[in-house]
Amino acid sequence: MNKRLLLGDEAIALGAIHAGLSGVYAYPGTPSTEITEFIQGNPLAKERGIHSRWSTNEKTAMEAALGMSFMGKRALVCMKHVGLNVCADPFVNSGMTGVNGGVVVLVADDPSMHSSQDEQDSRFYGKFAMIPTFEPSNQQEAYDMMAVAFEYSEQQKLPVLMRVTTRMAHSRAVVECVDVPRQQNDLNYNAVAANWVLLPANARKRNDIVTAQQAQLEEDAANSTYNIYVEGQDKSLGILASGIGFNYVNECFPGGSPYPILKISQYPLPKKLVRRLMDECQQVLIVEEGQPFVEDIVRGVADLKNIRGKLDGTLPRTGELTPDAVKQALNQILNPKSQNLNQNGFAPCEDVVPRPPALCQGCGHRDVYAALNEVLKEYDNPRVFGDIGCYTLGFLPPFRAIHSCVDMGASITMAKGAADAGQWPAVAIIGDSTFTHSGMTGLLDAINENANITVIISDNLTTGMTGGQDSAGTNKFEAICRGLGLSDEHLKVVVPLPKNMPEITQIIRDEINYKGTSVIIPRRECMQTLQRHLKQKKAQK
Repeated sequence: MNKRLLLGDEAIALGAIHAGLSGVYAYPGTPSTEITEFIQGNPLAKERGIHSRWSTNEKTAMEAALGMSFMGKRALVCMKHVGLNVCADPFVNSGMTGVNGGVVVLVADDPSMHSSQDEQDSRFYGKFAMIPTFEPSNQQEAYDMMAVAFEYSEQQKLPVLMRVTTRMAHSRAVVECVDVPRQQNDLNYNAVAANWVLLPANARKRNDIVTAQQAQLEEDAANSTYNIYVEGQDKSLGILASGIGFNYVNECFPGGSPYPILKISQYPLPKKLVRRLMDECQQVLIVEEGQPFVEDIVRGVADLKNIRGKLDGTLPRTGELTPDAVKQALNQILNPKSQNLNQNGFAPCEDVVPRPPALCQGCGHRDVYAALNEVLKEYDNPRVFGDIGCYTLGFLPPFRAIHSCVDMGASITMAKGAADAGQWPAVAIIGDSTFTHSGMTGLLDAINENANITVIISDNLTTGMTGGQDSAGTNKFEAICRGLGLSDEHLKVVVPLPKNMPEITQIIRDEINYKGTSVIIPRRECMQTLQRHLKQKKAQK
């Protein structure tokens, strides 16, 4: 074994490579981005020809991974939690098709919404799709679990969901790695077409099979080396801790917990182990990162008076779980008369200066918003529908330029809906990567009805918000718009610079006044990637 200092994301990536991975499919999304980036730069991955190019969106990523699995190879799909919504159709149906080569769907949830629209918990998707779910408690488990997850996927002929959270993904620890990585699977033709063709007659048979598997999956979870019952002498309290919550509980008891602890890192939830904890202990504290997923299930099979957790306010219902929050919960239970619930916790740091996000100085989005705001002063009640990307910061001062941001691609379809309702002007602003991810179909709807909207595709030639990954549509946007049926007369390309402000404002004004669908593409490279490219050129000289 050799030791390496790795981010949780890097441990996952290296674990997948060492487990015989043949392809990773992903769309950039914090906090999952570093997994694919690590594989892209890994020498062994390059030597083995592991596929690692970015996908257009999470749905195409999931479907491509299923295609690789169909041919017998192991595939990893990576995304953030809201990306799982985008690929829900193939993800849920993958439980019905099953797999040939192993498939692991890695989802990084984002409690506290550091860079997301919500705090959804992906474990609900695993239960909904009736597939096994893994949740590592530390970086070593994240590495080790990849091999176990791929093997279990092939054994059960089901995809496996692996769920991590921001703190796991973006913190480092020493990880022991295998010396001899597993070889990739050979190509095979063992996939049974009747399982993969989800005609109702076939799907009904598969549904019966997958439903019947659930008892075995729960039994496997009960016997899993990752689900551990740690004995404790003091039965006045039991602790059920899942994922990274187990790490936080351990931090509360440096010398070892006097109370029994049930660690959960593999689902379906093993009710047999839960009942043992409930039977032995007077009350149970449930510690989990994210929503009260485990707590909801436990409350369905146990005495409600004995359960403490998020639903009764012992732990905070929203935001990230922290060791400090766990300590406060333990103090509240064990020392109910104490006025200082944080007496064993960490002192809050009061010296950190807030650093609100802002568009980079010199960013082309700034010039786009400056021009748009200048023009919209001329109209009554204009509405600008925004989207997911750096340019969402246009909502903040000094621009205050957008009125909505719901999900990837919603800007165009919301602008169309507003126009259908009679709103004018209705403007949509969307980034280049987001447009190819989920905006093209909305533009097709608008063009088909010649909706009275103006669409701005702010093209900075990269996926800027997540660190400058390749954008699927670079240098193709004019062709895409024409292919969707947009006329050249109302397809304009501009360079967002202060010196071009008169030209840009006039074009925006003209297209707003046009009674139909028009597209303006302001194009200038992201300042961050431009600086990197300049440094690379300088280093090559």
